[in-house]
Amino acid sequence: MKHLLIIYHSQSGSTLKLAEATFKGASREADVETRLLRAMEAGTEDLLWCDAILFGTPENLGYMSGGLKDFFDRTFYPALPHQLNIAYGIFVSAGNDGTGATQQIQRIAKGYPLREVAEPVIVCGEVSIEGIRSCEELGHALAAGLSLGIF
Repeated sequence: MKHLLIIYHSQSGSTLKLAEATFKGASREADVETRLLRAMEAGTEDLLWCDAILFGTPENLGYMSGGLKDFFDRTFYPALPHQLNIAYGIFVSAGNDGTGATQQIQRIAKGYPLREVAEPVIVCGEVSIEGIRSCEELGHALAAGLSLGIF
């Protein structure tokens, strides 16, 4: 069985809604085990468990959240010897355009190294039905890719 990890940080609840939508989409693939974890609860052992990962963050002052940054700070060096090279995607709840948060995650992910396999989903403003659907599709796409052996 393949493993998909969804790591997110949320203060207002918007990113949590998007994370739950990615989980719902991923859960459509019965032969992929999916875990949804808050960034502050996830660690290196979770990275070593998964075959693909989705990172969710609010955009805070044009940057990823402190909670997700903390996850990267805690796991980067312990994970480095493993050269993970696993597939990943990003979803952002943005008050602005989300590009700063996205670019910072992409920059950090290259160091693990991780492989970006999906276009980032950036939901600007209030979480909409369209944003929820996009996150469901993102979750399903990564899970389906794992199920089919693409990632």
